[in-house]
Amino acid sequence: MLSYPKLNKHQPICVHQRSSACISGEKQKKYPTKMQITQSLHSAILISNLEQSQHFYSTVLKLPKIDRKLKFPGIWYQIGNFQIHLILAATIIPDAVDNEKLGRNRHLAFSVANLEAAKQQLIAHNCPFQMSASGRAALFTQDPDGNIIELSE
Repeated sequence: MLSYPKLNKHQPICVHQRSSACISGEKQKKYPTKMQITQSLHSAILISNLEQSQHFYSTVLKLPKIDRKLKFPGIWYQIGNFQIHLILAATIIPDAVDNEKLGRNRHLAFSVANLEAAKQQLIAHNCPFQMSASGRAALFTQDPDGNIIELSE
């Protein structure tokens, strides 16, 4: 039997072999033996300034903002079935390992209908960007906190 440490205020969870599980010692229903991920729901991005980030994601990238009922500071955006959760953090730790080729760093990628229009939008808002080193129709830019965003046609 594998057991996991108690996390925050949640009850401890343990998972038994042969796909039966127990929560706080109580047996629960059996689950399929293979996990199947069905879609990506959201990505959380840490930010240091709500106003600057809202300008970048709402005005520059033109992402549609959605309501959120959580008490901690943040902004949610909806793109198709996917959401971006911008979460205000006291500290942002830069983690780029290759500043010459932004695509070789951790990044979030979006498909755009017209890459040239995306480039012109970034230029109009004085947002630096870097074309993909691979030669494909894609570019990389950064939000105000240095989070890398790929826009690909």
